[in-house]
Amino acid sequence: KMLSMLFETGHPWITFKDACNVRSPQQHVGVVHSSNLCTEITLNTSDTETAVCNLGSVNLLQHLRDGQLDHAKLKKTITTAMRMLDNVIDINYYAVKKARDSNLRHRPVGLGLMGFQDCLYQLRLPYASAEAVQFADRSMEAVCYHAYWASTELAAERGRYASYRGSLWDQGILPLDSLDLLADARGGHVDVDRSTSMDWDALRGRIREHGMRNSNCVAIAPTATISNIIGVDASIEPSFGNLSVKSNLSGEFTVINEYLVRDLKQLGLWDDVMVMDLKHFDGSLRPIDRVPEDLKRVYATAFEVDAAWLVEAASRRQKWIDQAQSLNIYMAGASGKKLDETYRLAWTRGLKTTYYLRTTSATYAEKSTVTAGAMNAVAMTGGVTSSAAQGMSANDMTPASDVKFCAIDNPDCEACQ
Repeated sequence: KMLSMLFETGHPWITFKDACNVRSPQQHVGVVHSSNLCTEITLNTSDTETAVCNLGSVNLLQHLRDGQLDHAKLKKTITTAMRMLDNVIDINYYAVKKARDSNLRHRPVGLGLMGFQDCLYQLRLPYASAEAVQFADRSMEAVCYHAYWASTELAAERGRYASYRGSLWDQGILPLDSLDLLADARGGHVDVDRSTSMDWDALRGRIREHGMRNSNCVAIAPTATISNIIGVDASIEPSFGNLSVKSNLSGEFTVINEYLVRDLKQLGLWDDVMVMDLKHFDGSLRPIDRVPEDLKRVYATAFEVDAAWLVEAASRRQKWIDQAQSLNIYMAGASGKKLDETYRLAWTRGLKTTYYLRTTSATYAEKSTVTAGAMNAVAMTGGVTSSAAQGMSANDMTPASDVKFCAIDNPDCEACQ
């Protein structure tokens, strides 16, 4: 049986999961993973082959130095990671012959990243900012450049993958170039920033000379479990909440944003009142008046970041990636118009896939404390505040009149038509 696992290596900033078998680019087979969907893997499956991809993730936070990406360290990490992922192809156990045949013929791997949000905290950049989008662009360019370079070095050492002849790599078409193919197929309708900062011509020349060891090299997977182990935010996700509770077989664990605690302590704002406020407002700083606005922007949670910023950052990454990325779309006020705008933007920006659409519920449970005290920031009487309970009255628990629910005995319900 195949299990996702964390490999102990000489590089604590690299984590790996073993082969991710898929019958289609979206469905796992026989592998323990964070979900049953796999939107980052876009490999071909046929009657004779079952697509397989070996996943790994680089902790991007460990490659920041003095506010800049440490390219020398990143290159060393990725070179090691690509070699290890390529080794997994040969030493892995395959329960299905068609999976083994596919993996040995095409040798795809999917190196991704995690800790993107942590980097933004360190750089003091709000997720919803042009600077964050630019960082997403430059960091992913570096990861992909070094991954592709490592694969062509492995090709010079170990040989090209069997189906290399006639591939896009063999035709001199890199992921950035494939945007032209997309635009031709659509007749336009592709609006993607194509700026570069690294020597891609040198990489093209090396690929022409040596070829590639792996048919695919990069994919950004969900990294919920391994990110928890490492202690960073998952994948490319904005922070879900500055204070939250995670549950697993070992029990429930309260997770607090250590960067936020550090900044609040420096401002003299970290006290019992702040803890109560964070609990009451589900880890959001937005309703807490005494928190400075610049801090609220930096520590905005996933549902406070407009989905358009998630798409823009993902677009800057996608132009470098030869597979795709598992991009959750967070939407606080979901509507047909907002959904249409968001997914049209993703299409225009050249995204290959998205992951889950996550929305907030129409109602919230009332929060209360067991005992009242002078340090409590939230009143014990009078219900919940409007900031904390969307869809509820500010003074009582009467549902707002504009919130409509599906009723099975109502033949006029739009959802039942």
